[in-house]
Amino acid sequence: MTSQPVTLVVLSTDLENFNDIRAAMASDPRARILSGGNDVEQVFEEVSRHQPSAAIINLGRNAEQAIGLIRRLTAECPGTAVISAARETSADLILQSLRSGAKEFLRLPVDPDELRTVIDRICDYRQGREEAKKRGRMTAVFSSKGGCGASFIAANLAASAPARTVLVDLNLEAGDLPLFLGLNPKHSIADLVERHGRIDERVVTAFVTPHSDGLHLLAAPREVDPVEKIRPEHVLEALERLTESYDHVVLDPQHTFDPITLTALDQADEIVLVLSLDLAAIRSARRSLQIFDRVGYPRSKVRVVVNRWSKRVDLGLAQVEEFLEEPVFGSILSDYEVVVGSINMGTPLVLSNPRSKIAREIHRISRALWTETAPGEGEKPRRSWNFFLKR
Repeated sequence: MTSQPVTLVVLSTDLENFNDIRAAMASDPRARILSGGNDVEQVFEEVSRHQPSAAIINLGRNAEQAIGLIRRLTAECPGTAVISAARETSADLILQSLRSGAKEFLRLPVDPDELRTVIDRICDYRQGREEAKKRGRMTAVFSSKGGCGASFIAANLAASAPARTVLVDLNLEAGDLPLFLGLNPKHSIADLVERHGRIDERVVTAFVTPHSDGLHLLAAPREVDPVEKIRPEHVLEALERLTESYDHVVLDPQHTFDPITLTALDQADEIVLVLSLDLAAIRSARRSLQIFDRVGYPRSKVRVVVNRWSKRVDLGLAQVEEFLEEPVFGSILSDYEVVVGSINMGTPLVLSNPRSKIAREIHRISRALWTETAPGEGEKPRRSWNFFLKR
């Protein structure tokens, strides 16, 4: 049985019934009530916002409104199982609640054995949805020092991905990924997170910008003002929905360890750590690895890629590996004219010049990343963003 708590939102027009439900839930360590109220609209908003495991709807005195709420929750919040509850009601009303979408019925006052059975079934329902839910591969292309070419690599990795991919610009204040793809987005991640609590595949489709059938972009905001409203929990929800809609999600975060970037790195299956062969970038990469160790990322999650590599540079790859205590996963040649030419064209180099040495190496990195098993898959904990805020 899953160790995650069964979270609940409760509608009850009667304080006695609410207290009875709350006391019963307190007796089961798996159950946790997030909020409760006696107003139908308020409860609907709470379910939309929290997306709990279940909503308990007390049929009570306003049975017609309660049945209407059950129908609405079933249609608009399918991830939340609805439990109807009543102290005294007819068999017809119970049947009506089940036909409206309730998964279970709970008689009040709550019987402990019946509660355990209902919680067991809600756990099974949630586990079944999680197993059925498709999840794409998420890769963060990160450098804690600007100017190392992380955005160029992110755009080209996304363009070389073997399946349907979305490239996400999380450099919220200075994102320029549209330049790499020759796009002029009308919408951004700010528009997507405004729908937090209501994001589904249809909403995702409305706010991404297509580059081709297989590659879409979720751009950063053009203006600074919307950035202030974007919270880590909003980004977390957006990334979860994107992994349900795409086979690959490629992230281009900011060059800092702010809460939003940490949220993105935490959710990623792998982190492509980009550095160039200058001392400042190498030291910055080592600090990044130390931070990854501190927050509990396994080293198997990290792939070191050296950008702008040249034999003319005194510092060799072996020395970089020794300094970082981490093998180099890939090395991309330095060719300023070829790279700038592809950026000015607004076409990823892997598409405009696929036979170039840089494009061939990016394709090799892409194949190595995405044809192997996800690092730590089945073992890697997915902490929530507030873990980092509390450190």
